[in-house]
Amino acid sequence: MSHADIRSATRPSPDQPMVDIADYVIDTRIDSREAYDTARYMLLDSLACAMLAMKFPDCVKHLGPLVPGGEIAGGARVPGTTFELDPAQAAFNIGTLVRWLDFNDTWLAAEWGHPSDNLGTILAVADWLVRKEGKAITVRDVLGWAIKAHEIQGVYALQNSFNRVGLDHVILVRLASTAVATAMLGGGKEEIVNAVSHSWIDNGVLRTYRHAPNTGPRKSWAAGDACRRAVTHAINAVHKQVVGYPSALSAKTWGFYDIAFQGKAFSFERPFGSYVMENVLFKISYPAEFHAQTAVECAMQLHGQVKDRIGEIEKIVIETQEAGVRIIDKTGPLANYADRDHCIQYMVAVPLIFGRLTAADYNDDVAADPRIDALRDRMEVRENPRFTQDYFDPDKRYIGNSVQVFFKDGSATEPVSIDYPIGHRKRRAEGIPVLMAKCEAAVRGHLPEDQADRLMALAAEPAALDTLSVSEFLDLYRS
Repeated sequence: MSHADIRSATRPSPDQPMVDIADYVIDTRIDSREAYDTARYMLLDSLACAMLAMKFPDCVKHLGPLVPGGEIAGGARVPGTTFELDPAQAAFNIGTLVRWLDFNDTWLAAEWGHPSDNLGTILAVADWLVRKEGKAITVRDVLGWAIKAHEIQGVYALQNSFNRVGLDHVILVRLASTAVATAMLGGGKEEIVNAVSHSWIDNGVLRTYRHAPNTGPRKSWAAGDACRRAVTHAINAVHKQVVGYPSALSAKTWGFYDIAFQGKAFSFERPFGSYVMENVLFKISYPAEFHAQTAVECAMQLHGQVKDRIGEIEKIVIETQEAGVRIIDKTGPLANYADRDHCIQYMVAVPLIFGRLTAADYNDDVAADPRIDALRDRMEVRENPRFTQDYFDPDKRYIGNSVQVFFKDGSATEPVSIDYPIGHRKRRAEGIPVLMAKCEAAVRGHLPEDQADRLMALAAEPAALDTLSVSEFLDLYRS
């Protein structure tokens, strides 16, 4: 582009990726029964994760209004609490609860992420519209918005790696949530393009808090922060009619591509539909970073063979995908729970020793067991090229890991290898009953018995759940 082009104040047409999002959100009808069925499980699972998070004081301290006295009677509710807030702060609260334990759904490709993070925005805006504006919004409406938010975040993630330029995946939560929230508030295509342009102009937060030596708890509320920002962009576009920035992505020198994406335009594997929801990964058995899920399953299978021989172990070999090596292969002292649930060595050591991996196993008291770090010191983590290849194969989307234990006397276990975890689409029939058991345990562990009974009854009756007002549904999560 010439210097004259840089100086020209002529407003260009909006960048095509922003137009494509607006067209999809407004025009596309989702008819996939599988997508809606999966979305229903996703909603129940995400709120189960929120109920589990209420047991952790470090999470609870982030909840409520931004400042004392900031509650709004009749505002958007925060599940698991009695808070009623403005929709932006409610979105932060809900997004933080869903994400806190690293136990909600996952999407893995060139970029990683957790599409159910978008529920922070969707539920807050939906409840606000029902309670403050008298809108009629059902659970099925929420599922439809969630399918579209999943799709936007996930399709962008297939071929566009934000982590390789140092940006955190919550940039895509903000993007997807901004688009659907704008439509929920009554915006049309023009307002969606405008709102999305503001989302891109925000650029993105750094991944610093997800990686050694700075791993910390911000990763547990980063998605909530993205949800809050998305509501702001949507409200500005619809209610304040702020102007948009049509070449927010492509503007020479000043656009997102040049500033943040090494001058490259986005690429896309497929058009928007319902692919992401249909193929989303559930974290069912273990609150572990998803690249390690099958490694934990492998370790659980080996527990019986090694539990009485922990002191005899010479070496443990873990083979994983390239992404697993890059993200969660970690040595040295682990400073906090956020360090530990992003360390594949820690997530393998605990099940080898104890035969379990729960959220509480990342706490300081468990981490103080000297056997954990002793095993970590004996672990070798390396990439298995087949695991990496299958990870990127669009027909597989595997997340393979292999674990083998070697003993000082020269003996060894057989290597245990698992290509995809119980939360994978290929294991839905096996996984859904376990997912619902996770859900039931979570709601019964935090909510009154009558509310938990009603929720589980609705879970067993999809038609009744779908037609329920979202506000009545969220009433069942008040404690």
